[in-house]
This record gives sequence, structure tokens and C-alpha cells, in this order.
Amino acid sequence: MDCFYIITNRLKDRDFAVTNEIRRYIEEHGKKCILSEKDEEGHILPGTVPEEADCALVLGGDGTLIRAVRDLGDSNLPLLGINLGTLGFLTDVELKDFREALDRLFTGTPDIEERMMIEGVAGEGIRDLAVNDIVIAREGKIRIVQFNLYVNGVLLNTYLADGVIISTPTGSTGYNLSAGGPIVEPTAKLFVVTPICSHALNTSSVVLSADDVIEIEICEGRYGKQEKVSLCFDGAEQMTLVTGERVSIRRAEKTARLVKLSRESFMKTMRKKMKGN
Repeated sequence: MDCFYIITNRLKDRDFAVTNEIRRYIEEHGKKCILSEKDEEGHILPGTVPEEADCALVLGGDGTLIRAVRDLGDSNLPLLGINLGTLGFLTDVELKDFREALDRLFTGTPDIEERMMIEGVAGEGIRDLAVNDIVIAREGKIRIVQFNLYVNGVLLNTYLADGVIISTPTGSTGYNLSAGGPIVEPTAKLFVVTPICSHALNTSSVVLSADDVIEIEICEGRYGKQEKVSLCFDGAEQMTLVTGERVSIRRAEKTARLVKLSRESFMKTMRKKMKGN
């Protein structure tokens, strides 16, 4: 690889000390380095991603890497996460090891891991992708909401809950795990549907095929009142749905392409990262 595109979380590297150190190392080895251009909210400016880049180096935590995947849109640029955060399930390299990681990228072709993404569509004009999860959750007062879960057009279950999480395997260690859902090997191809604080004794997560089409319908509230819920993609983009509306979720054509340098198994990484948390 000869050209590197650096995407920095400005909250993790406020004075760009780490960014400049990595840039110097790349340029000292005769390679090209381009820094990302961002707006006031920290999103990559559309049309500024260089076509000549071979790899994006994402400096931050898992949230930074997820945002980078979303901001890159249709680009197939592979991403290598350099961890400036805490757990770092997605970020493959710790900061102290960045020189060794770059040396390997300078001289060889790394493995690229394809991670499944999901697409959600609701109403007119609401369409977005998620790396981790799509969450439908109550708004406002603390109360349970009724949701109908359809799979390929057939009603599978009805939840009385605070919300529902539709997670990718990558996102299984995020909100899904906190809500009691199963951990899934991240390169698997499937959905995990997990209710949030379900008001039932026998409600557990459902694992579905990546080829299924999932629909979540917002049901009528108590005494016929209209319900309002939030639809959120990767904890970022959020909009409101009301009684009678549905969100349709399916496997996205786009994948998240992550550079993998570590030979450590996912299970070992999970055991190490989650210890004490």
C-alpha cells in the first residue's frame, strides 16, 4: 500500500499529535498520506475522499470507525482502526503498535474482513445503513410499547417492551449484549432481534437468516392513543415513527471492509476486552 487516508476523531486527538506522528512515519517511508476533511459535526465532507487512497487509517474507537464506514458511503476503501478509545472491538491495532502495523501494510497485502451491514427503510424518504444495529425505542414517558415483528411477511411475535434491537453480528457485542442478547462471531451472516426490557417471562432474542426481510410495526397505544417511537441507525441518525408505521430491514449490499492484521481469535479478543467490564 502506498497511499493512506487518515480519519481522526478530534475528541480523541485534539491537538493532532497522534495524527501528525503517524503521518510523519508514513512519509518518512516514502508513502503518501492525506488527512480527511470534516464538517463542524465531525463528518467527512462529501466528495473529499481521495480515489488514490489504498487504505483508511481510523484514529479513535469503535464509534469513530462505524461513523467512518457510514461517511464513506459507496466507497470500497478498506479501513484499519487504530484504537484511541476503550474496548475497541473493531479497532484492530493498539496505538503503541501502529509502527509495526504500518510496516506490514507497506510491504504486504493484508487480509480484508467483510462485515455484514443492514439497511432500514421506513415511510417515504427514510433509508439508511447500519454497521452495528437499528434500534426502535420508546420516546418520552417511561412506558412499554407494543411492537409486531414480521419475518418475510409473516407475524412472528408481538413484544410489549421499551423497544427492539435488530443487530448485525458485528453489533452483537454492543447494545444487543447489554440487552441480554447473544454474542455472535462477527463475520457470520445473520440478524439478531432482541427486545429491550420486554414485559414477559419467556421473551428471548431471535436469530434469523441474512436472507430474511424483517418488519417492525408500531402498534396502537393504550386507550387507542397514538404511539411515538425513535428509529435510530448505529446510535447516530434518528427519526420518529408513529402508530401504524413500519420499518423494513434487510441485509445491505454494501459491506464494511476492515483490514485485519491481528491473528488473535475473536473469542480470545472478546475474553480479553470484556474482562472486568
